[in-house]
Amino acid sequence: MRIFRFEPKTPSFSFSPHTSSPSVSSSTATPSTSTDESIDAAEALILKWNPETSAYARVTSLFYYDKTEAMHYIHCVNHLHKTMHSLLEQNPSSRKLIHAQNLMQMAMKRLQKEFYQILSTNRAHLDPESISTRSSRTSFCSNSYDDATPEEDVHEAGDSLSEVERVSSEAMADLKSIADCMVANGYAKECVLVYTTMRKSIIDEGIYRLNVEELSSSKVNKMDWEVLELKIKSWLEAVKISVRTLFAGERILCDHVFGASHSIREACFSEISRNGATILFGFPELVDKTKKSPPEKIFRLIDMYAAIAALWPEIESIFSFDSTAAMKSQASALLLRLAESVRTIISEFETVIQKDSSKSPASFGGVHSLTTQVMNHLSILADYSNVLSEIFLDVPPPPNTPLPEPYLYSPESNDPTATAFSVRMEWLILVLLCKIDSKSRHCRDVSFSYLFLANNLRHVVAKVRRSNLHYVLGDDWVLKHEAKVKRLIANYKRVAWDNVLSTLPENPAAVTSPAEARVVFGNFSFEFESAYRKQNTCIVPEDEFREEIKASIARKITPIYREVYETHRIVVGSVREMREYVTFTPKDVENYLLNLFLERANSGTGGNNSFFVRKK
Repeated sequence: MRIFRFEPKTPSFSFSPHTSSPSVSSSTATPSTSTDESIDAAEALILKWNPETSAYARVTSLFYYDKTEAMHYIHCVNHLHKTMHSLLEQNPSSRKLIHAQNLMQMAMKRLQKEFYQILSTNRAHLDPESISTRSSRTSFCSNSYDDATPEEDVHEAGDSLSEVERVSSEAMADLKSIADCMVANGYAKECVLVYTTMRKSIIDEGIYRLNVEELSSSKVNKMDWEVLELKIKSWLEAVKISVRTLFAGERILCDHVFGASHSIREACFSEISRNGATILFGFPELVDKTKKSPPEKIFRLIDMYAAIAALWPEIESIFSFDSTAAMKSQASALLLRLAESVRTIISEFETVIQKDSSKSPASFGGVHSLTTQVMNHLSILADYSNVLSEIFLDVPPPPNTPLPEPYLYSPESNDPTATAFSVRMEWLILVLLCKIDSKSRHCRDVSFSYLFLANNLRHVVAKVRRSNLHYVLGDDWVLKHEAKVKRLIANYKRVAWDNVLSTLPENPAAVTSPAEARVVFGNFSFEFESAYRKQNTCIVPEDEFREEIKASIARKITPIYREVYETHRIVVGSVREMREYVTFTPKDVENYLLNLFLERANSGTGGNNSFFVRKK
């Protein structure tokens, strides 16, 4: 026989076996006749619903058969408990007390069975999604996870509840009534065992259905990146549903059913959620640890960081119990780990830029493959500027590593309003530009190097303008670098075309004799043809930029040459005679300049550095 127990309220809870706790109430003893009547009334109802003595009770649910009688059953059990306290004060060895204890055990077995049936038959109606959704629309459950929810009259909700919600709400009310009765009468362990067994399977099954499975580090390392990336994308959806629906719904239900005892609801929720939370929050750590480091990895790590960061308020609230602190700590540590990994990868990105040895037709002045790939990568990172600003928040920038000695680029002055992330992006672009500067020295002609630098810087500025890098770096950065592009083009025109201009006299009217004219036009023809042949091997991939440069060169050469040509034509008086020593008419010069920088098929190509890719 079970040891007689009196536990009106359970002050603390553990999964250890029951201990005798004869804490007797101070109520006055009732007369013997009243005690007999109380025991007789309880006995009649308990025996009626005892499945061991009634075939009807074995196949019929008390709470589904008659809700009024079910509530009366709870009332009788609670009154029987008070009667047992009185008997214990009068005579601890009373036969009536032993009889009452036997009745209590029958009643608890019945209630335990009812508790299981309600949980089992209402599995669909008590799913976490329905509970978490309804809790935001009704007052049935408290908004605070830390406050016990009082039992509400379901009918107060009126027509606003659907049939499914009505059944669910009634089931929750029934579970709470049974749990309150069993806990108050010292049968918390039996009640909790049924509850945690049933509800833990809900969480575990929900996590599995969301395609989040328990994986080992070795299994993750063996996966192809494409497979792992699909699992990451599934996890990103699963973590939102798990936190805001699965765990939130279970926490609400647990708080409602065991609202009378903080320690019991804490122990229940901890037991129910521990395994699922460990699997859920453990997956990103496995991804982070994997030896695979494709270019896309940083974006997936940022995605996972952003998902956890966005859910952090809910995680803190749902896992607020002391016994669930480990789950909250796991999520917190995950945020720190992912942030550190992202910062590390970006630091390694700088090293990759500096060590790049890819070849590209720098001698033709095009956009280097490194420039294209780096700017594609940085523009995608800028799409995550809000998250990355948080990741780099309060993180001092690392010491700047030595750069190739530049002759044009230098770090911008410190902007007190700049974020650590914007400073990092500005620095990475500076590293790129200095690397491109070092590659420009392989150009076979100084003019080519200027055009090469101008093409690459123009590409960088254009990419910044068209992406979120513009918001990261700001207008001042764009304007300063556009000015540098103009200076580069001015240098290019000076080196590439000043020899042509030097052949033309400052005063065209001073050329009067045919002999002088022959020298002037001969020198011009030689220098122009030489410059044209050399410069036409260069490329300017961007259409608008190409037209700007050609127009600028034309404005520099054509007007002066036309003036010399027209002045001499007037003096000579015959175009036919001039053709003997004039190779190019002003129209010829214009046409040749219009055909400069014919784009080549290999424009902007070169070494293939797979570190830089676009986000999928």
